Amino acid sequence: METLLTHLTISMSDFKKNPTKVLREAGRNPVAVLNHNKPAFYMVEPTFFEAILELSGDVAMMPLLKERLAQRDRAIEVDIDAI
Repeated sequence: METLLTHLTISMSDFKKNPTKVLREAGRNPVAVLNHNKPAFYMVEPTFFEAILELSGDVAMMPLLKERLAQRDRAIEVDIDAI
């Protein structure tokens, strides 16, 4: 069995029977929906998913940030009050 990234699990067939109940009982916790005892997907609340997307965007920007920090000699001083 693959590593599960949550303590809450449910089979795909049980999930299909009443997904609203699963969502309600999970509260704010992610749920692994299993297909043949392997995670098929994780059910998460929208705010959690939004946070994941925001973090992945931050991670994607890291190489550019490091490149820009290495070019400090090209930086231009700006007065924030003048903007």
